[in-house]
Amino acid sequence: MNKVSFSYLDELNEVQRNAVTTIDGPVMVIAGPGSGKTRVLTYRIAHLINSGVHPGQILALTFTNKAAREMKERIERVIGSSANKIWAGTFHSLFARILRVEAHRIGYPNDFTIYDTDDTKSVISEIVKTMNLDKKVYAPGVVRSRISSAKSNLITPKAYAVNEELLAYDRMNMRPHIHVLYDKYVKKCEKAGAMDFDDLLLQMFKLLYQNPDNVRSKYQNQFKYILVDEFQDTNYLQYEIMKLLIEYPDSPRNICIVGDDAQSIYSFRGASIENILMFETDFPEVQVFKLEQNYRSTNFIVNAANEVITYNSNQIKKKIWTQKEDGKKIKLIKAATDNEEGKRVSDSIIEQKNRFNLANKDIAILYRTNAQSRVFEENLRRFNIPYRVYGGLSFYQRKEIKDFLAYIRMVINDKDDEAFKRIINFPKRGIGNTSVEEIAKIAEDNGMSMWEVINSIELNSRAKKSIGEFVSIIRESKAKIDKLDAYEAAKFILNKSGIMTMLKADGSIESRSRMENLTSLLDGIQEFVQDDTLEINEEFSNDKSLSKFIQNISLMTDQDENNADADTVTLMSVHSAKGLEYRSIFVVGLEENLFPSYMSLADPSQIEEERRLFYVAITRAEEHLTLSYANSRYQYGDMRFNDPSRFLEEIKDENIDGLIGITRESKGFGEPKILGNFKPLKPKTASLNINPDDFSASPISKIIPGARVLHLKFGEGQVLSVDDRQIATILFSDAVDSPEKRIVLKFAKLQVLE
Repeated sequence: MNKVSFSYLDELNEVQRNAVTTIDGPVMVIAGPGSGKTRVLTYRIAHLINSGVHPGQILALTFTNKAAREMKERIERVIGSSANKIWAGTFHSLFARILRVEAHRIGYPNDFTIYDTDDTKSVISEIVKTMNLDKKVYAPGVVRSRISSAKSNLITPKAYAVNEELLAYDRMNMRPHIHVLYDKYVKKCEKAGAMDFDDLLLQMFKLLYQNPDNVRSKYQNQFKYILVDEFQDTNYLQYEIMKLLIEYPDSPRNICIVGDDAQSIYSFRGASIENILMFETDFPEVQVFKLEQNYRSTNFIVNAANEVITYNSNQIKKKIWTQKEDGKKIKLIKAATDNEEGKRVSDSIIEQKNRFNLANKDIAILYRTNAQSRVFEENLRRFNIPYRVYGGLSFYQRKEIKDFLAYIRMVINDKDDEAFKRIINFPKRGIGNTSVEEIAKIAEDNGMSMWEVINSIELNSRAKKSIGEFVSIIRESKAKIDKLDAYEAAKFILNKSGIMTMLKADGSIESRSRMENLTSLLDGIQEFVQDDTLEINEEFSNDKSLSKFIQNISLMTDQDENNADADTVTLMSVHSAKGLEYRSIFVVGLEENLFPSYMSLADPSQIEEERRLFYVAITRAEEHLTLSYANSRYQYGDMRFNDPSRFLEEIKDENIDGLIGITRESKGFGEPKILGNFKPLKPKTASLNINPDDFSASPISKIIPGARVLHLKFGEGQVLSVDDRQIATILFSDAVDSPEKRIVLKFAKLQVLE
């Protein structure tokens, strides 16, 4: 072997170096956040090659093509062009490469077709139709999800059909024919010579399992060293494939897994944390290296992460540490409402930029659900802070939001042809492009709107009945908007449109997210209706109509979209933030039922995953970490009062720098309230300990100058005056911003205190 330089080892700390140079036998690298995981993985591969291993004998499995590409580029910088001979890529891409050579052995053509999600749904829809099943009950998204889950757990159609637990679950959900659909779907794919994405794993397993003497032994001999990145994100099937490749008589079992059980956050995608937790049991001779030194975050942030994750019982024990200085303590923002939370986060961003010379691109806002972005987008726009939504669209640019707003626009202004074209066949009602083009042509020739055309001219279209149904939806909605406030009118339109019915029927994760976004928009409209305060210099207006709301939204969203490469604050879900880092992180919406999610509260294992998600969120921060929560927020059209998240209580007091949002800016209204020993308490409506459920609004006639009143948002106050337009000026001693409020009594909910 030629002499090679191992100078790259000098860049590693002792534990990293041992993980890189221990090349024989099973190795588990537990890599804490910011611990140099990628460097260890790439240098380990480089060290294997420099130690005489042929690059073609190395199989490096990742979860994204980007990660594989970056890995190869880093290795190439160390060892040169031989890095291109490494088998490095995603599970799906590398297994597809093997199946292109070997698929004929399991009854598929080597040039098999790969079905994407739309192809899969189309096949399922066809089967549902031929079986005369209800397409709303057996929505393609729901069926596809069940089939995908079965495949990921190595459950064949035959095994599914005799699994009483699975069958009982399907019966409970009124879908007793799922197992039949699964069987027919598999046979259709086989007949078409097609594999879906799950098949790329399942058929790879089948190929190796059914051909031990030729195919399996061939690839066992080829891949002498297997490395798996982000091992905590693997599912049951992926792990079983790896075992087939690595376990055989006299095998050296040269498998290296790199991951962190504390960052296992993808169970909803089928990932199994048990894979990494049980690895030492499956490979008792494994050598374990814990990368615990954090190079990213300051000491207060690292301490908080350690404290939080200790509350999980199902974990591999470790304690991350840093040589960085303590840095700034963690900031806490307590807000009365979610809208105020958005305002105070925007305030804090401006303060950090001024005090610490941060650029916008150094800052990220992380939330539990994408629907939460709305309130932060609106406030960032008001403060003229440029932003981008990472891995997705701005809230008001999302398709489901634009579709719903198009319905509202059409109801308000039936001459809006762009809105008409967007929704005339959405949800699908059998009105094809030809019919729409015919309507548009008649409208153009006669100087009419498209709405006027379908209401006054006899069309030759075969879609007359469907057009009639659309006309009914718009007419019925028009009849309501003058009688209802903006929220009730919008809710009526959404129900009539059929959008929610369509999304519920689909049942996929994506559809649930879209439903959350639509609900968030309704919450925004409800907040607009319930907002009973007026700015001191604002011209009086009590217009709570849907038209007024749409006007406000249009003014907000007509601004030019931000350039993704510009200096912008980043908004994203915590799931999207994994692997990223920023100088300043805001983790928002930290309330029970939101983070942790209400869907996790009944399951201890799900609570542990929510805690790991919080751990991921706070360890994205390098220097500044701000946590925020609101005492109340609109959810599903109602004002909800949630407890602060249990995760806040798990951080020790010495790492926290009090609360932002409690200190009053106005003079003469008492001392600032700083919560020293932070213990999340149940939100109270005011200094009186009144349960919101017992709150009862008093008649307007009782709200007179001098009266003591209680407001659910602002607490206890005294009425200073009431003018002839029924606007009350009230001094609220517990208000977190300006204590003097002007409130429109028509919309106010005030309880007179005797």
